[in-house]
Amino acid sequence: MRGYQFPLCTLALAASFIGSAAHANAADERPNVGGAPAQAATPVKDEDEIIVTTTAQKRFENIQNVPLAVQVVTPAQLEAQGVRHFQDLGKVAPSLVIRSAENPVNSNVSLRGVGTYAFGIGVESSVAVTVDGVPLAFQARAFTDLPDVAQIEVLRGPQSTLYGKAASAGLIKIMTTQPTNDFHVRANLLGTDDSEFGGNFSVTGPISETLGYVFSASYSNWGGNVRNVTDGKDVNGRETLSTRGKLKWKATPDVVFTASANYLNGNTTVGRPFIRMTPGAVLRVQPGLTADVVLPGVTINPLNQKVANNDRAGTKYWGWGSMLRTDVNIGKMQVLGLTSYDKFRMDDYIDHDDTAAPGAFGRNIQVGAFKSRLFTQELRLLSPGTDAFRYALGLYYANTGFQRPFMRGPQFSQQNWYATSGSRQIAAFGQIDWEFVKNLTATVGGRAQNERVKYTFRDNNAKASWAGRASDNATTYRLGLQYQATRDVMLFGSYATGYKGQTYDLTSNFNQARADAGPIRPETSKDKEFGVRTQFFRRRMTFNVTYFDTNYKDLQAQSIETVNGTSYYRLTNVGGMNTKGLEFDSAARVTHDLTISGAVTYLDATYTSFPAAQCYPLQTQAQGCNPGKPAFQNLTGTRAIQAPEWKSNATIEYAPALTEKLTGVFQGSWQYQSSVYYVAHDPETFQPAFSIFNLSAGVRDHKRRWEATLFVNNVLDKQYFQSLVNTSSNFNVSSAANSANAIATQAVLPRDFRRYAGIRFGLNY
Repeated sequence: MRGYQFPLCTLALAASFIGSAAHANAADERPNVGGAPAQAATPVKDEDEIIVTTTAQKRFENIQNVPLAVQVVTPAQLEAQGVRHFQDLGKVAPSLVIRSAENPVNSNVSLRGVGTYAFGIGVESSVAVTVDGVPLAFQARAFTDLPDVAQIEVLRGPQSTLYGKAASAGLIKIMTTQPTNDFHVRANLLGTDDSEFGGNFSVTGPISETLGYVFSASYSNWGGNVRNVTDGKDVNGRETLSTRGKLKWKATPDVVFTASANYLNGNTTVGRPFIRMTPGAVLRVQPGLTADVVLPGVTINPLNQKVANNDRAGTKYWGWGSMLRTDVNIGKMQVLGLTSYDKFRMDDYIDHDDTAAPGAFGRNIQVGAFKSRLFTQELRLLSPGTDAFRYALGLYYANTGFQRPFMRGPQFSQQNWYATSGSRQIAAFGQIDWEFVKNLTATVGGRAQNERVKYTFRDNNAKASWAGRASDNATTYRLGLQYQATRDVMLFGSYATGYKGQTYDLTSNFNQARADAGPIRPETSKDKEFGVRTQFFRRRMTFNVTYFDTNYKDLQAQSIETVNGTSYYRLTNVGGMNTKGLEFDSAARVTHDLTISGAVTYLDATYTSFPAAQCYPLQTQAQGCNPGKPAFQNLTGTRAIQAPEWKSNATIEYAPALTEKLTGVFQGSWQYQSSVYYVAHDPETFQPAFSIFNLSAGVRDHKRRWEATLFVNNVLDKQYFQSLVNTSSNFNVSSAANSANAIATQAVLPRDFRRYAGIRFGLNY
């Protein structure tokens, strides 16, 4: 969709933090050793005033005073947009796009059009994910429900200086409920007309004057929106159980320890319906294996919600983690220590032929496992946040390990290998903010790190094995200037560099040439940002604008690499990319009962150098596929994949008093995304622009102690695809002697592919 075609009225609804203050129990990164609740940090003089807090700079601050592009999302906003799962966070964050896949490892998270598309272990995403300040070693671990969420922050653009090498494009910070000084119970139940049900609760309070606790648990179950005709079961669903516990001990007035532990167990089922296929196509050049034979009971069309899988397809996962947080006051300074350990395993199963074909060609499977472990230690020193000269200094250590057994076959595309990957990182970082002239603040930040990476790879079919290691030093920095023009108007500009570390591409067909080539070079970026943060009408309206322009060098992406005269498709350094655009966000408390909020992102993301990209299936020379061994296409100057030109959302809430004790709640939400390609230039992976509308109505106690809501998501029953996969290489037309690939396209359906309704009940005591 062209930029000038975008409805201008949406600019008036732009917002990133969507209307209300962050949840009172958000886990801030300020050492709150005095026991005062976090919300007490900013006094509210007007109950209609919009105040949102963030920890984007590793200290607790009002978001309007932070010279960064950051969005804060609360549980209420997640509910309004129908978001209960990590992969749906893009509905509330316009600069964020999450493309799902049959396996969370193959899913992709991108911010401002930048993400990492890779299938091997040890390859980090460009977008980091942290929970309560601790990074996840394995992004797939985040692809689950969002229970016990107090607040989510989305930091856009390179965040390498404060958050490390896995945040070269941005960061998603998930914060959970913290212990409180008073007893609180929060619980939610949900049920839908398409058989989703679940619930969660958290209990927090004091055990004694110096000891507090939190215990939370969550369970959800949804069969899915795809029917497997082979066994009559629903697939494309999920089931998750998670628990979390925390103990907070105030050892002295200036020393506080918080210990936490969590456990996760769940599974998913996979169903990728065929939505297009060439008439007469046969499976793997096998006579007689036509669509009506290999996909019995399936009608192939864009609305197809049926698959025919005769082998298991899905994932099963479990994991646990622990963390010790130490907060110490030393005079005016504050010291924070974070020690964590996390372990995760996910087994994945795929019906590789995606059919129920008779014989061996219908029983090709793919089986594997991902195993990860992570130990981290961070030590941070913070000055008082109200001083004219402020600083945050820190040391960071991380040790990560991965294992990946993998098998595919036995009929075609045979693989059988085992790989391990590990890394050790040591870093020192810091940021200084100095208000050297009244209302004018300069920022200088930097990070220096050393990382060692290693791997092993054993090909069981070829009876060969390899091992290697490498080391790298890197520095990143951030420079900024912030001017507080008035109490409610702030202008800022910044220049920052980003870094994502070197790695090895440990996937199928790893061989001696790949081993000899060594690690893939680090990916680096340079980012310029300018922004304005404003509030009007006694802070009842907020309007913010950010301009960004980022250049990436040695971009890590799937491409063609030639080693010793032989070419391979693999993850490598493809060249460069530029991403620039505008982000608008606004929220308005129109009246005491009426709130409107929204956000808009305009994005121009282009490959500045990508001369040897893989051709998409069925691409001809006339369509840009240059013949060769292997064939390639030049994507230089092409718009990046999974990077919509426009993306936006808006929410309206009307909460009038019905009686002296009851308040009505009426909400409407809208999500818009312009067209995208999931694979560059491939017409089979083109997703047209679409809009989704959600509505809800309910009633709550005027003190918000309970709430009951009826909702309808995707009210207009608009169909769209979360991902599209071109699998034409599995199907052929004509005879075995003179065959050519046929069109064969599969889709990953989103949760709201069809309209559905439900009821939510919440308790907050």
